[in-house]
Amino acid sequence: MRSFSVPPRACLGEGDHAKHGGGGIAMLKDVAPKGRGNSFRNARKLRREMTLPEVLLWQALRTRPCGLKFRRQHPSGDYILDFFCSDARLAIEIDGEAHSRGDRPDRDAVRDRWMAQRGITTMRIAAADVLADVDAVICGVVAEAQARLPLHHPATPGGPPPPDKLGEE
Repeated sequence: MRSFSVPPRACLGEGDHAKHGGGGIAMLKDVAPKGRGNSFRNARKLRREMTLPEVLLWQALRTRPCGLKFRRQHPSGDYILDFFCSDARLAIEIDGEAHSRGDRPDRDAVRDRWMAQRGITTMRIAAADVLADVDAVICGVVAEAQARLPLHHPATPGGPPPPDKLGEE
């Protein structure tokens, strides 16, 4: 077994390290993993700044309706998905009024194509629909996710019974 030693920490008041918060193990919380850019940092920020329709939808999706696990503000490439169900490969985007103005529809179409090339279906929901009837929106999201689930079931623990034991219980 290999052992690892922790580098010694600089004592308070010693040199520049202590003045600038250094001198110990580097804090990695603000450093994006190599090759991932700023999307992870931005996703964390967006989780703290969700819109009211996103908050309302998240309150329901976080309870894992029908056993479905959803993530909020999930990074995918250069994009951040409002909600994502990885088992169903389903992205849910809550679109406010800004999504129908200017070049936004074209940008959304490019984003949807990029997701589709990776096997992810994008479900776009108007923010006004969430505010008007969040329960109906949740039913629609769950139905879409269930329809996209794979048809096979995972193997039972230990695998299938041997051929000579088939039919015995």
